[in-house]
Amino acid sequence: MMLTCQEFLRNPDRYVRLGARPPRGVLLVGLPGTGKTLLAKAVAGEADVPFISCSASEFVELYVGMGASRVRDLFARAKKEAPSIIFIDEIDAVAKTRDGKFHIVSNDEREQTLNQLLTEMDGFDSNSAVIVLGATNRADVLDPALRRPGRFDRVVTVETPDRIGRESILKVHVSKKELPLAKDVYIGDIASMTTGFTGADLANLVNEAALLAGRKNKVVVEKIDFIEAVERSIAGIEKKTAKLQGCEKGVVARHEAGHAVVGTSVANLLPGQPRVQKLSILPRSGGALGFTYIPPTNEDRYLLFIDELRGRLVTLLGGRAAEEIVYSGRVSTGALDDIRRATDMAYKAIAEYGLSPTIGPVSISTLSNGGMDESGGSVPWGRDQGQLVDLVQKEVKALLQSALEVALSIVRINRTVVEGLGAQLEEKEKVEGEELQKWLRLVVAPTELAIFMEGKQQTLLPLQTDS
Repeated sequence: MMLTCQEFLRNPDRYVRLGARPPRGVLLVGLPGTGKTLLAKAVAGEADVPFISCSASEFVELYVGMGASRVRDLFARAKKEAPSIIFIDEIDAVAKTRDGKFHIVSNDEREQTLNQLLTEMDGFDSNSAVIVLGATNRADVLDPALRRPGRFDRVVTVETPDRIGRESILKVHVSKKELPLAKDVYIGDIASMTTGFTGADLANLVNEAALLAGRKNKVVVEKIDFIEAVERSIAGIEKKTAKLQGCEKGVVARHEAGHAVVGTSVANLLPGQPRVQKLSILPRSGGALGFTYIPPTNEDRYLLFIDELRGRLVTLLGGRAAEEIVYSGRVSTGALDDIRRATDMAYKAIAEYGLSPTIGPVSISTLSNGGMDESGGSVPWGRDQGQLVDLVQKEVKALLQSALEVALSIVRINRTVVEGLGAQLEEKEKVEGEELQKWLRLVVAPTELAIFMEGKQQTLLPLQTDS
């Protein structure tokens, strides 16, 4: 789509002679840092036309009418310099839906500005070589009138880059900074470790690696510097002075050892799964007291199979299971984040992915809203909605309880490994490499894990209810 815009601005006759009209607007939608603004600038540069850039917040003023006046001036300038590109960043600041959901009243300045924007986009001549690019990370709140054909004809989703894209982005930043790299640095390996990173994240990663090398007075940036930079991006910065003391150190060490042992047990049953590479009990700036590093897979993944999802649930609860077994049922609050993430994953599995045999392939949010409504409105589902919520909660609790029971069985059968690895981690604060793998090679997977990952364990274990 972006190439079509470039070609039209460069050679409009190629399309006009066939009766094709130019696209009026292109909406760029993506997470912050994915490069929406850079993409718009690149289109203008490739097309070699004037690029008129502004932020939607510039249209919002205290005095009514000022925003609409600025929109008129902007489009008048663009038509005068046509062919040209108008780029409106964070367009959701003035283009929120007008159904009252976002508290926009009839005399609101934002609504007048939006109306003027809609009018200007409709007022283009059929041969007007002006294209409007809008960028937002909140496409769900935009007014439907803005997205109809004839205004923003196209929606381009700017996603996080894949491995090839990340490698290309890293090469750009490395060459731009003229980073002296050590011989052990291969950009492809760094790209494989950064699944899910945006362009802004990758730029920060290169800078962080250079800073780490500079602090150690190195003359080149080594692979270890990039690995530490990735860990900082994922888990936060290690606190060198704030170290765990006393019994807390032992609890966190066994907790992380539990994650490693359970994660290894799961990986033994799922071919191609990444293995635990590092354990640490040095507190980090994100609030984590420990860190179990499992690198992403070598290939970008877009789907998650049900057995992999169940394996992740068990791995997340491995830390709590280790505490319960090692300390005879006495558990700590250290599993807060693990439980939060596991609950979110279990809820999505049942309410969104349709993986519950009891509820079936049903989207709970769509069902409770009375179906999908393009205008953003929803219809109450009725008195049975409460029963539906109760059923989902029971299913989520049953799934999580089953995952915890399986994690407990893994820790029981590998208790020697958990306690031995935990003791070594408590002493050294970091365990990695061959020292870690020596322990993890002793891990075995119990039958209960295989049954659970096949989707049968939930029906075998009784649902525990609150007394």
